[in-house]
Amino acid sequence: MDNRLIHTIKTLELDSVLELLSTEAVTDDGKAAVRALSPVSDFNGVSALLSQTDTAYKLLARFSAPAFSGTVNVSEPLEMAKRMSSLSCSQLLDIAEVLRNIRTLKAWRNNAENGDALSLFFDVLTPNKFLEDKITSAVIGANEVADNASDALYDIRRSIRLKSSKIRETLERIVRSSKAKYLQDAVITQREGRFVVPVKQEYKGEISGVVHGTSASGSTLFVEPITVLETNNEIRVLENKEREEISRILAELSALVGEFADSILVSYDAVIALDVVFAKAKFAYKTASIMPLINKEGYTYLKRARHPLISKKAVVPITVELGRDYDSLIITGPNTGGKTVTLKTVGLLTLMTMCGLMIPADDGSNIAIFKNVFVDIGDEQSIAQSLSTFSSHMVNIVKILDIADADTLVLLDELCAGTDPIEGAALAKAIIIKLKEL
Repeated sequence: MDNRLIHTIKTLELDSVLELLSTEAVTDDGKAAVRALSPVSDFNGVSALLSQTDTAYKLLARFSAPAFSGTVNVSEPLEMAKRMSSLSCSQLLDIAEVLRNIRTLKAWRNNAENGDALSLFFDVLTPNKFLEDKITSAVIGANEVADNASDALYDIRRSIRLKSSKIRETLERIVRSSKAKYLQDAVITQREGRFVVPVKQEYKGEISGVVHGTSASGSTLFVEPITVLETNNEIRVLENKEREEISRILAELSALVGEFADSILVSYDAVIALDVVFAKAKFAYKTASIMPLINKEGYTYLKRARHPLISKKAVVPITVELGRDYDSLIITGPNTGGKTVTLKTVGLLTLMTMCGLMIPADDGSNIAIFKNVFVDIGDEQSIAQSLSTFSSHMVNIVKILDIADADTLVLLDELCAGTDPIEGAALAKAIIIKLKEL
């Protein structure tokens, strides 16, 4: 995006509109894509964007909005899977959630009509219930793999539970026996993953076993009785086998994800594109917007147009026509009469249309699609370049005159103000004549 377009976007506050629009998107990437929207100067391109928005607008009127929540960017884990890297449980669950959303979006679409302007997005959605179920049946938490993820894992965990139960029974007998008087508390706890009992320091020799630590005060020793030592060792071996089996399961799932990574990436991009389009449609309902007519003949007709950043209670609708009987329009009037707001409304609604947005105006409004939209509005004083407000305006206008052509919308506010009135009027007249000759 070149600096002049950035200047136009900021001056006309399209960036503020896009920030509001981003709140209608659901996904983080959808919000980012909305904020990055840029006006399209190609007529056919604008027509296609508006057609997509119109389709989404009509679908929202007939059906509930499609679901996008829970869709996160999985590009990085998918690329990792393609390189045969093993993914974590949380990464696999994110991919499963994306697959679920792809599937539900496709099902939502099947309940609506096909063959419209959104088909290019919906048609590339590729549900993969097989992979989705493989992941969700094996991974049940951000750090947890299900027992039935494999027969081997089920057997290992069953053995761990049985041996742990056996140890507890043995330690319970100690806790309930005459040796209980040697314990600080009648409890069974764990230290370093091994079952122990809390023995008073003065009785450390009364219960044979391995000491795995002491309390902060040093009055308690955590002892693993000799009677459970071997079983605890067996559990340690099983836990190592459990970790190895979990690693194997995650690697196997990751390899499977890698096989389908490309189709998931394509579908994900389509999901984000749909999130953006439906955000535009929701924003249109919120701002009471309409689908404008568009043309490439330079004709603009705004009927009761409202600036979208001014509250509904305060905004004053305007009707403006330009480009049919005359291609230049000079607006005069007292201060605070709405001249600048009118200029900004014309420019902003033009840019919104070129981004594929519906506009807050009445039916019958017509927007010209221009190659360029240039503006000189507001205080252009440049402290960095030691230029006065008038000089800054002149520098900006000279640049506009160098680039502008017959396919350019130029919006100038308070032309040549800030200098001698007679000289300023003559200069303003020369600038307007020059623009009319383009």
